[in-house]
Amino acid sequence: MDDNRMDDNRYDVVIIGGGAAGLSAALVLGRARRKVAVVDAGEPRNAPAHALHGFLSRDGMAPADLLAAGRREVTGYGVELIEDKVLAAEPGFAVRLAGGRTLEARQLIVTTGLRDELPRIPGLAERWGTDVVVCPYCHGYEVRDQPLGVIASGPAGAMKALLVRNWSPDVVLFAGTEPVEDERLAARGIRVVPGEVTRIVSEDDRLTGVEVGGRIVPRTAVFVMPEFVPADGLLRDLGCEVDEQGWVRVDRAGRTTVPGVWAAGNVVDPMAQLITAAGAAAYTAGMLNTDLVLVVEP
Repeated sequence: MDDNRMDDNRYDVVIIGGGAAGLSAALVLGRARRKVAVVDAGEPRNAPAHALHGFLSRDGMAPADLLAAGRREVTGYGVELIEDKVLAAEPGFAVRLAGGRTLEARQLIVTTGLRDELPRIPGLAERWGTDVVVCPYCHGYEVRDQPLGVIASGPAGAMKALLVRNWSPDVVLFAGTEPVEDERLAARGIRVVPGEVTRIVSEDDRLTGVEVGGRIVPRTAVFVMPEFVPADGLLRDLGCEVDEQGWVRVDRAGRTTVPGVWAAGNVVDPMAQLITAAGAAAYTAGMLNTDLVLVVEP
């Protein structure tokens, strides 16, 4: 390989993950005149959703449109966008792509997010992102005043139902087989239906009910509590330390325990919404650039 081609594969920063967090980091670093590549596998967590919410000035926008706008912005500052899947990131840092290319980076930012492991209830996955959702702050307003359900057990389920009650006076908690003891539920008019949920019922491409023990409880939208699974394999393979809950440990700036490796967004923070993930990544990018100036560069 000639020297010019080698230079084409050398970057100040490679960002792995091209969602709102990754693009926000790229925007900051591109404006800081860094040579940056964003590698994106094209698998956004919010792809099933018709619209995003709670993102100031972009409320109601289709998620794909936000990403398209972000891509246009960052490329205007010289950021290279690479549509590919990262196979491995090795100390040094060498980032190997499925397409055969290897990128060299002085620093890495990982913004690969997480995936939602949904409850295994027939009919639920098909409605995911429309009328089966997880976050009331993201989707509660769109289903306000409707008959709503919460599928979750134990104290966490009770808390979720109490939260959802803010958007509708008609909330049912489908509590499974675990007893629920929370006087606040009755005080706020939240019904508790015990027993395992056996099916999500839909008609004409709309959720119409939740089946428990052969009985169908009419509902038009349901909030669930999926298991959040971070897409952190690259970070773990690089030797990044994880905390007691199994999430990669970062400091306030997004530094992992491996020098030169940074992470932001849902890959390290399961509770981050779109706007907070983007903000965290922007802050991480600024701190990374500062480190390059004060620590790495002569």
